[in-house]
Amino acid sequence: MLADATRTTIQQGYTRFLKSRQLNPRTGQKQMIAAVANTLSNSDPMLRIGAVEAATGTGKTVAYLIAALPVAKALKKTVIVATGTVALQEQLINKDLPELMAACDWDYRCALVKGRGRYACNLRLQQHIDALTSTEAGICLFDDEQPLKPNKYTETLYRELSAGLDEGSWDGDRDTWSTRIDDLEWRALTVDRRQCSGRRCRFINQCSFFKARNDLEDSDCIVANHDIVMADLALGGGIILPPLEDCIYIFDEAHRLADTAVRHFGAECRINSSLNWLEKLPRQCKGQASVFVDDSSTVEQLTRIQGDAEALAELLTTVYPLCKGYLDSAEASDDGYRFTHGDIGDALRQIAKQISDCLSGWLARLEVLEDTLNEALSDRQYPVATTDLELFYQQVGSWQARGEKLLALWQRLRKDIQPDEMPLACWLRLDELSAGGFDVSINASPIQAAKLLSERLWGQSYGVVLTSATLRTLGNFDSLRRDTGIPLEANCLAVAGAFDYPRAALLKVPRDAVEGNQVAAHSRYLIDNLASMVESHVGTLVLFSSRRQMQEVYAEVSRDLQSDVLMQGQFSNREMLRLHRERVDQGDRSLLFGLASFAEGVDLPGNYCRHVVIVKLPFAVPNDPLQEALSEWVEARGGNAFFDIALPTASLRLTQACGRLLRTETDTGTVTILDRRIVSKRYGAQLLNALPPFTRDLNAP
Repeated sequence: MLADATRTTIQQGYTRFLKSRQLNPRTGQKQMIAAVANTLSNSDPMLRIGAVEAATGTGKTVAYLIAALPVAKALKKTVIVATGTVALQEQLINKDLPELMAACDWDYRCALVKGRGRYACNLRLQQHIDALTSTEAGICLFDDEQPLKPNKYTETLYRELSAGLDEGSWDGDRDTWSTRIDDLEWRALTVDRRQCSGRRCRFINQCSFFKARNDLEDSDCIVANHDIVMADLALGGGIILPPLEDCIYIFDEAHRLADTAVRHFGAECRINSSLNWLEKLPRQCKGQASVFVDDSSTVEQLTRIQGDAEALAELLTTVYPLCKGYLDSAEASDDGYRFTHGDIGDALRQIAKQISDCLSGWLARLEVLEDTLNEALSDRQYPVATTDLELFYQQVGSWQARGEKLLALWQRLRKDIQPDEMPLACWLRLDELSAGGFDVSINASPIQAAKLLSERLWGQSYGVVLTSATLRTLGNFDSLRRDTGIPLEANCLAVAGAFDYPRAALLKVPRDAVEGNQVAAHSRYLIDNLASMVESHVGTLVLFSSRRQMQEVYAEVSRDLQSDVLMQGQFSNREMLRLHRERVDQGDRSLLFGLASFAEGVDLPGNYCRHVVIVKLPFAVPNDPLQEALSEWVEARGGNAFFDIALPTASLRLTQACGRLLRTETDTGTVTILDRRIVSKRYGAQLLNALPPFTRDLNAP
């Protein structure tokens, strides 16, 4: 039950916020504040989990912060706000939270948490600068890394980064560096948790990553993202973030949560790539043995590690022809081969058992070697130079990290199929390599996040609130419950929206539109009619479900229209939006041709988007192995994959796409759907009924 003092703090904070902004209270925002506060104050752990759908314009960020921060403070818990992207994290920590603290006259300590990959390793940077100035200047420190060719630009960049760290003008965060850094150049400066020696590192007091982590200890609110939370859960919880039982989680953009969890817990092995890596290990072991010649114990460990790596490579060699046989079979498609019900067969399963046993033993040896190197780094009398120890420690860490990823896959593949358990999705894919040739990848992934989240999050954390502008599908929360596994007792609520939808927007379906599954005729219709739908002097967002169709339409529309189109893939998304706004500001028309990433999260208020054109109903790609495996499981249990999975998912995506039109209370415009199936098919009424109540013309001229 919400304590009186906490209720007063929330009420006073909200009143101050509204007064500072000269705003009137919004019904939906008040409903959300009450729902979040009451959910998190419940005495029943299963009732401390809830979901709130709050349409664009509700002010959901303010609502969940005003409710959750005082509740958490009273309970001595930490609020973890998990967003969908790093960009949203930056907005929260740099804008939303400081503005809220000032408006409410609150003093909550807030911190930003990012993964290690966003921070430069001070030691790694110094190693590369040393390599650049040596006669053996080569930026690739280890043979198993992708080589980065040194040049004057790279040398200048690394020296500037180092100077920034030394002078304190840069904090080591990639996102705060003023100019763009190429991915390959940046990856060379980062380490994972296995490559980091922690307190034994000579740069520990200057470490960018640990400085950022130190801010978390005394924080009332930590701004993370979904991937960081999943990484913490994968490690058992309480490793990256505070212990689960001490945390109240707010998942913003929570419609992405299930997909993020599934993706994070997937595993893959590219066979030839792994073989190439393992084949280099004996030479690397022999090279290190010559460095550690005065430590016979370490040399002996290296000999055993080398032997295990050779045995592992031998086992992997037997996998390739088996997998290639499946890919060459009649059942394979252009996109690969998926194992029915996740059953990879006895032959591959038996090899998986041997590989996982071999990997487990090899990783155990690497753990012993890691302990040896940790002791050596602490021993000033150790007969090997510290710089050599540091390099080898990082190399062993890279072996461990890669070995652990392989083990995650092969341990899954070794398990016998249990008829009553939800299977894994297992599939093979033939990958074309940038350097030429092909590789076979074998993949295993959970097909649903419900079990993962039930075991690792719900009931483990103190409380959780999921929120987004789109959580319902077909007007209910059934798909959210199924996909995330939130308890049946969890309170799910859709609060009142802030827009007058019938007055602000028109939803049109042209009477001569073509059904989207008539591929050639549908594309022809777009090419012939798109120009007549585009308004002058404002922005239009055209959303495609297929890159191929988008490129085909772009190639065949008139040159006059083509000159006003910015197509995804031609520029970065950020640059596309910048050019689009620039054109509209100059009074010109501008069309954005985009795919799924433009159907959510893109904010184009006012004239930047007066018209959203949805080319086709956004059904999932039919050959996606995860979707296929989930559909197969549903059908095997007597369900209907189309009505249980495909249609609800399309409903969510369609609602998100329509949500690009109205971004502020003064926005107006039109949504046009160019797929006649929304009118001609029986399921179309379900999709329409789940959309906001725009004024509708379903037989537009």
